[in-house]
Amino acid sequence: MKHYDVAIIGSGPSGASTAFHLAKAGISTVIIEKETLPRYKTCGGGLVFRGRNSLPFDILEVVEKEFHTVDIYLGDKLHFKTYREEPTITMVMRDSFDSQITGKAKEAGATLLANHTLETLVFEDNLISLITSKGTITSNFVIAADGALSPTAKMAGWLEDTRKLIPALEYEVEVSDEDLERLSKEVRFDIDAVPYGYAWSFPKKKHLSIGVTSTKRSKINLKKYYREYLETLGITSVISESQHGFQIPVSPRTDGFVKNNVFLIGDAAGFADPITAEGISNAIYSGKLAAEAIIEACKKPELAKALYKAKLEANLIPELKTAIWLSKWFYEQKTIRNLFLKKYGQRVSEEMTNIFHGERPYPKDIKQKLKAKIKEMVF
Repeated sequence: MKHYDVAIIGSGPSGASTAFHLAKAGISTVIIEKETLPRYKTCGGGLVFRGRNSLPFDILEVVEKEFHTVDIYLGDKLHFKTYREEPTITMVMRDSFDSQITGKAKEAGATLLANHTLETLVFEDNLISLITSKGTITSNFVIAADGALSPTAKMAGWLEDTRKLIPALEYEVEVSDEDLERLSKEVRFDIDAVPYGYAWSFPKKKHLSIGVTSTKRSKINLKKYYREYLETLGITSVISESQHGFQIPVSPRTDGFVKNNVFLIGDAAGFADPITAEGISNAIYSGKLAAEAIIEACKKPELAKALYKAKLEANLIPELKTAIWLSKWFYEQKTIRNLFLKKYGQRVSEEMTNIFHGERPYPKDIKQKLKAKIKEMVF
């Protein structure tokens, strides 16, 4: 029976980049992936600069397009545009992107077990047996990087889901050459194109990734709003389209991120941005923190757990808590928000772009600042 120091479940950006960091440090690491790479992965494929910049290697070979300008629309009346010298959003297809990162992890010394579905975890002291569809391995640590549904979290003891998950629909859309040329120059977000949410248009090399999401978990006809958004974009003819529904966890779990030497990262932990629902950058970041905790603890379980918690609490968790409050205000207080954006919209767009670039976090004192600005407007 093969033994590894760390077993990582899932070969997405969080799992594969975490494996890279661990293997680079001499930690024996295996990635368990239920499919064969490359494989399609439902995702808008918009990687913000702070996520791209945090990767310890270049990804240019899998880049579809780069956008230095981002356009944010609020109906027909408000339009904000930001520009940066570095690409604010990099477009990737997850099949090639995930394959590249996994390849880098393998080069660093990690093992990939593809076509292995994790079926059961068995815990005995500090040893974990991972029973897969193709055999059993053992490890001292497991890192759950298997996304929003995370069967691994359930196997490890997270029986109640304390995250907030929101619905999203994403389409890979082939349009006419004329429409592709017209829409390929702009990555755009349309706030309120969906109630309590937004729609997006991400141009790729030969098609568009178009999606809709709502921050409300109540039943909503996202297909209807997708069709309406096609009209907003001026698309009258669709050559082909592929629909993919998914859920995005936009709040962290409230019952911890480590149980029985199983560490949760990325969507499994609930680390997607509550305002934008972008999850790749925090997935990569949290994976790096988990790897650092295990490395710095010299593989001592209790110390690794304490270090991971401390690293999360230092920056990521406080930032997410601020963003949760801000998201609720932004999507639910439309009248006040629109008045605010008429006066400060460009400034808000610039600050959000700074966050996308990792130049600043969400401000911890945002509540006080926002209330003061609104009071100035009203009185």
